[in-house]
This record gives sequence, C-alpha cells and structure tokens, in this order.
Amino acid sequence: MTARGRLRVYLGAAPGVGKTVAMLSEGLRRRSRGTDVVVGIVEDHGRAHTAAAVADLSVLPRLVVRHRGVELAELDVDAVLERRPEVVLVDELAHSNAPGSAREKRWQDVHALLDAGIDVITTVNVQHLESLNDVVAAITGVRQRETVPDSVVRSADAIELVDMSPQALRRRMAHGHIYPAERIDTALGNYFREGNLTALRELALLWLADRVEEGLERYRSERGITGTWAARERIVVALTGGPEGAMLLRRGARIAGRVAGRTLIAVHVVRADGAARAADPAELEKQRLLVEKLGGSLQLVVGDDIAAAVLDFARSVDGTQIVVGASTHGRIAQLVRPSTLTAIVRDSGDVDVHVVTHPAAGARRRGRSLRRDLAPRPRTVLVWAAALLVPVVLAAALLPFRSGLGLSSVLLVFLVGVLANGLIGGAVPATVGALVAGVLANLLYTPPIGSLTIAAPENVFALAVFVAVGATVASIVDRSALRARAAARGRAEAQLLAAVVTDTVTADDAVLAVLDRARVGFGMGSVTLREVDTGRPVQVSGPDPAGPPDLVVPAGRFHELALHGRPLPAADQALVDVFAVQAAVAVDRRDLARQAGEAHRLRQADAVRTAVLAALSHDLRTPLATIKAALAGLRTAAAPAGRVPGAGGLSGEDRRVLLGSAADAADQLDAVLTNLLDLSRLHTGVLTPIRRPVSVDEVVHGALVGVPAGSIRDDIPDDLPLLDTDAGLLERVLANIVSNAVRHTPAGRPVRLCAGRVQDGRGGGVQIRVVDHGPGVPEKDRPALFTPFQRLGDVPAGTGLGLGLAVARGLADAVDAVLEVEDTPGGGLTVMVTVPVAATRPSPAPVPAVEV
Repeated sequence: MTARGRLRVYLGAAPGVGKTVAMLSEGLRRRSRGTDVVVGIVEDHGRAHTAAAVADLSVLPRLVVRHRGVELAELDVDAVLERRPEVVLVDELAHSNAPGSAREKRWQDVHALLDAGIDVITTVNVQHLESLNDVVAAITGVRQRETVPDSVVRSADAIELVDMSPQALRRRMAHGHIYPAERIDTALGNYFREGNLTALRELALLWLADRVEEGLERYRSERGITGTWAARERIVVALTGGPEGAMLLRRGARIAGRVAGRTLIAVHVVRADGAARAADPAELEKQRLLVEKLGGSLQLVVGDDIAAAVLDFARSVDGTQIVVGASTHGRIAQLVRPSTLTAIVRDSGDVDVHVVTHPAAGARRRGRSLRRDLAPRPRTVLVWAAALLVPVVLAAALLPFRSGLGLSSVLLVFLVGVLANGLIGGAVPATVGALVAGVLANLLYTPPIGSLTIAAPENVFALAVFVAVGATVASIVDRSALRARAAARGRAEAQLLAAVVTDTVTADDAVLAVLDRARVGFGMGSVTLREVDTGRPVQVSGPDPAGPPDLVVPAGRFHELALHGRPLPAADQALVDVFAVQAAVAVDRRDLARQAGEAHRLRQADAVRTAVLAALSHDLRTPLATIKAALAGLRTAAAPAGRVPGAGGLSGEDRRVLLGSAADAADQLDAVLTNLLDLSRLHTGVLTPIRRPVSVDEVVHGALVGVPAGSIRDDIPDDLPLLDTDAGLLERVLANIVSNAVRHTPAGRPVRLCAGRVQDGRGGGVQIRVVDHGPGVPEKDRPALFTPFQRLGDVPAGTGLGLGLAVARGLADAVDAVLEVEDTPGGGLTVMVTVPVAATRPSPAPVPAVEV
C-alpha cells in the first residue's frame, strides 16, 4: 500500500507577503538536495519577481478548461500523477476550479495527490480559512468567496507562517510589487489599510498559535506527559497591603518583562474572620497606582483562607507564576501553624511560586507577639477533638494531686479548659466540654470516687453552677468572636467599596470598572448593567451571560444590575446594592462628562467667534483693497476728459486685467465669507443635514466644479453603493479638501481621486481618498490640520484665514463622515473621507440638499 504523501502549507498573513516565493524557494532547496520537484501550478499575478522565483524548476503544463467560451487554466492532476514526482508545488489551496473540472476545489486535487503518495507544498492566505471568513469580512468589508476548511490546513504535516509588518507591506505595495500602478492608491485605501493588515496579522498569529498548541497537546498525549508546560505567562503578585508590596510588584514586573505575552495581576485578600491584620488603605492605594503604572491591575478578593484564596484566584486567571513575600512568622509559630507562604507553596501544584525576601519581613517578625503567632485557627475536627480531649487531659494532669485539691480548685482548672474550648470552637463545643468536665469531676474528684453518686448536696450545686457558668462564658466568648468576624467583614467590605469608589472617579470607563470589581469580588461569571424597561445590556463584565441571572438588583431609576454565576448569601446582597448604586453613579458621571463636553464645545464656539472678529480686520483687507483699486482704475478711465486730473483711456487688455483682478478678489472674499458662515452654523448648531441616498459620482461632480482642468485625475469606479448623506454638505467637504490639495500639489502632477468600499466600526462605508503629491504635513503638525485659523509652514501668510479644512471637518461630522489623513507613498498627503452607506431599501423621493 502506498504511503500517504506529506503536506506542507505556507500560510500568508495577507496578500503580497511572499508566500508563493517562499514555496518556490523551498522547492529549489529540495531540488538542490536531489529531490524530484515539479511545479504543478503557480499564480504569479503578473508579478515579475514571483515569475523569476520559478527559476529553472520543471513546470508541468496546465489543464485548459473551456467555460462559456472562455479558456481557464487549472492544475492538471492527471499529468502530475502520470509524472509522479516526489514533490509538487501547488499554489493557492483555496482556489475554486473551473466548472466542469473533476473536482470542485483545488484542496480536493491536493488530497488526490497526497493519496497517491506525492508530497505537496502549497500556499493559502489566512483570509481564506473557513472559520475566519466572517471575521475577515467584518474587518475588511470584503467577503472571500473562495475558502478552504480549517481541517485541511490543520491536517498539514508542517505549517509555516509567512509574515510582514503592515508598514513594510504597504511600502511593497507602493513600489508596485503587488498590484499595477493604477490599482495602488485604491488598494492602499481599502483592503491594504494599516488597521486591516494589523488585524489580519493578528488573526494569522492567533490561528497558528492555536494549531501549535494542538500539536503540543498531541505530543504530550502520545508520550503520556501530564505536567503543565506554561507557554503563556501570567504573573500574580500576592499583596498584604504592607510596605513590601512595592518591591513585590517591581519584582513581578521584571519577571513578566522577560517573557512574551506577559500579564501582571496583583491580588489582595481581605480576611473575613478577623485573624489577619488589616491592610493600610493608603498603602494599598499606592500599590494600586503602582501596578497600573507597571501595566497590570489590582484585584481585591474576600476569603477566610488567604493561601487558598490566592491560589484560587491565580487559577481563575490562568496564572502561571505567583510572587509572594517572605514569611513573617517566627520559627516557634511555624512549628504550631504553617505560614501562608508555606500553604501556597504546598498547594501550588503546577504554578511556580517566587519567594521574595524583603526588609519588612525581619522587622515584622521581631515585633510580632508570640500570642498572635500562636493564635489557633478553627478546624471542625480539631474543635470537637479539643472539646473532648481538653477536659480528659486536665483531669489526668490533676490526678497526682487529687488528695490535696478541693472540688472548687478542680472546677476552676476545668473552667480554664472550657474557656480554651470557647476560644477555639465557640459556644456549642465549649458547652459539650463543660459537660464532659462536670462528669469527670464527679467521677474522679467528688466523693464517692469512681461513682456518679454525689454524697454531699453542696457538691451537686457546685457542679451544676460550674456547667452553667461554663456554658455562659463560652457563649459570651463565642459572641465576641462573631462580632470580631463581623467587624473584619465590615472592614473587608469597606476596603472593597473604597476600591470601587476610586474606580468610579479615576477609571477611564468607570461603569466597566465597577462591574469588574463586582464580578471578581463576588466570584461571579459575569455582571451586566442593563436597562429596566427594555432589558438591553448597557455594559457587560465577563463573557456574555447565558440563562437567567442569579440576582437582579435595581441600579437607579432606569438601570438594574444582573449577576450570573452563583446564588449569593443574604449577607452579601446588601453589598451588591451598594455596587448597583455605584454603577448608577458611574452612568450619571458618564452622562455628566458628555454634557461637559457639550459645554466645552460651546466655549470653543465662543472662542471661534472671537477669533473670527480678530481676523476679519486683517485677512479680509487684501481682497477688499484689490477690488477697490480695480474699481477706482475703471472709474478713472471712464471719467470725461478734463473732469478728473490725469484721466485717460484704458486699453482693452488693461480693462480685462482690472476686471479679472476684481473678480478673483471677489471670489476669494466670497469663499472666505462662505467658510465663515459655515463655521458659524456648525458651532451654533443651526446646520441641519437632510440625508438621502446619493451616488458618489453626483457628489464628486459637484465638488469639482470650478477646479482647474487637468489638475484632477478621477479614478472612482462606477459600481459603488449609494451613500447615506447630505449631498450638498458632502460636496463642500470634498471641494475644500480638493482645493487645498490642488493648491499644494506641484504643477504637472494631478491630484488623484479614488474610492472603494471599506469596513469600519460602524458597519461599513465608502471611503473617498484625495491623494496629492505636495510637501505633505509632518505628523506632529497633523492635530492642527483641521483647526480653524491655522496655516501650516508651507502656506505663505496672508493667503486666507485657514478655514477650509476646519470647515470640511465640521461638515463631515455633521453628516457622520470620518476624516483621516496619512502619508502618500512617495511623498505628499492623502485625506480620506469615509461616508456611511445607504440602507438597502427603496430610495425615497429626492429631497433638495441644504444650500450652503
């Protein structure tokens, strides 16, 4: 039986990264080792360097298929099988074969070759993977019709990523190494936008990382390896709230800085049983600011067992390493009770633990009281064992002295044991211990010895009082312990609420910060803030919830907080109410910030009006002086001889020059006043767009009216969708941008207009690009490009108010268009206008555009 061939795939992060050349280079390398290699099919797409990479490899003829009068060249599988090379190179694995071919897809042809025992080297781009089809369409706005099942690529014996930085790929595009010159600007503005290329690169890396992880798991499974191989590092720093926290955080940051994909997370456990010293809130706040400065985050969790809480948190965030400070327990205390550090190391399992020594450890150890170190922790088995054993041990210890002790002395000693049981386990175990002690006192120390019979009535009374006093004292001790735990819980809640209040004030997204605190603090799977009336989620922390919530709490008048994960005890629900209030406060704060932004806009409008008044006196003087001078010359020439001294006739050429100067100055004055009027309307909010479906050609045609002939090269295709915009306002936007580009472009180099469909965060649109080859604008000056009354260094003073692009930005905002700028490859500036696409429904009757 013939062994199946081996498949090697070159996965391209984007078109043009060089996967075909990499495949051909591998073929040449194998041929140099004596392997029989042939080229089954290579698509060079007219690229000279790709065609040259074939070199002297043997190329099999293609199979010509006729379809509707068109000849299509496909991979000739039968010719490859007849030739039976050791290795065949097959380009574009996702290609769809011509109708009438033996197989529908090229990857099916590849499977036929593999089944015949022939090794195949092939190529595919990440956007052609079936599982990523919708994701790529959402990012780029282009849905790939040719896809290949992920299982086909995953089954390859070797997958190699062919990658290139977005900037380098765009330079390759600009140099004409991917598409012909007439398609470069359109491609750069559409599919080959830097954001698209970055997203495709990330998709390729993540997809390949998952495949690598699958291979690793398969390898470990085949060899029976069960230990953890941590490939992605998450560093968890355990903070006590003490002064050593800053040192631990910096050490954790240094550890995280040495690995790729690093994540730094700090955790502080607030004890609810009162056994731990409370953290200093001021110190904890300093550490929160420090960890955020180091690129991490601080989480507060509540737990009785600090070690277990730290380990549970680390596992919940997939932590691979824990950084913890050296123990502050003394040696004697560690003999009685293991320290938190010891418990973390003992139960850490596959999680690495870094123990960091610090000066505070020794000082705190020396100043710590032995009584606190020896304070017992309640354990169920130990509690009941102590309730039974303490009276027995005391009774045995007193036996040698029985002859010299009275019953009252014995009962006082037993009372000490009852108090110890009360401290250890509470009222019920201590009461049981008192009963056991009373029985032992009766048997061993009350005449007659060895019998439950009591000879003297006063001894009956003494024993009864002893049991009653013991139970009462144990109850008081237990109640005090409960109050101490309640106080500790209140302190823990206060610290958690203080962190929430801080997030509400300082976080960039205060609503999400509050929800994150609630999710981590209460151990929930997800927390959602939603509208009361509609149930629509406003903000979600964690994965999208499935199923009904475990708890719903009102958050103000219009919102409610829904928690998914586990039922909460009644004691926690009051705290959830506070979180809900904080979420409502965060929403109100966000609304107030929006209103403050509106007030800021109004202040800017006032500043603009002030600047307009200041500029009018100077910048309008030149066109007015030109008009006045021209009119004065014409009037002098038209005056009767002898009435105006020095008057004389003007030639026809002189009259044309004067009239032309007056007309140009009037046009300049009209443009300035129009821009001022538009700017005033924008800042006062009286400009109301009337939006309707409109074609790109209609808008561009209106924008180019008055532009000098030969200064524009229009490369806009005819098949673009309709725009959802105000045609008149969008014309003004393009007219201002085009006139600015023409003014700065050298003579003989026309400004290019191109457009294409793009995908953006709002669902998609049409991007119109105005490409000039002028001096460009340095990146540091671009923030001022759309600011009123700004003239950059390449414009001489006195050439206008600097309102054109500012008005364009304002009008674009009014019709929900987005203005962006980038460098033109080879020099110059490209301004991009992205306009929403009209909905696919019957167009309403045309409505006249606003006249501006």
